[in-house]
Amino acid sequence: MPKYLAHVSYTVEGLKGLLKDGGTKRREVVVKLAESLGGKLEAFYYALGEDDLFVIFDFPENVSATSASLIVNASGAANVRLTALLTPEEVDQAVKKSVDYSPPGQ
Repeated sequence: MPKYLAHVSYTVEGLKGLLKDGGTKRREVVVKLAESLGGKLEAFYYALGEDDLFVIFDFPENVSATSASLIVNASGAANVRLTALLTPEEVDQAVKKSVDYSPPGQ
């Protein structure tokens, strides 16, 4: 299953909810979110800095990953930026592809 990295920043309302519920309850909610879309939670870490939380998901495809991101962003409690993750083997496949391209101006 493809993997996705979610960079999460809580809004003020989301932080109020986190202070009320705690971190482990939020993780339980995220596990249920992933499972409801046919996915799985691989990693869940709070962080100090620009992002408040990093989550690694396995989702069946981009549509499910996008659905998760949209529903969380629409809640207004957090801002999510989703990044598709590639394995080294996928990069090996990519560099072997023949592509017809020329840089601008050439």
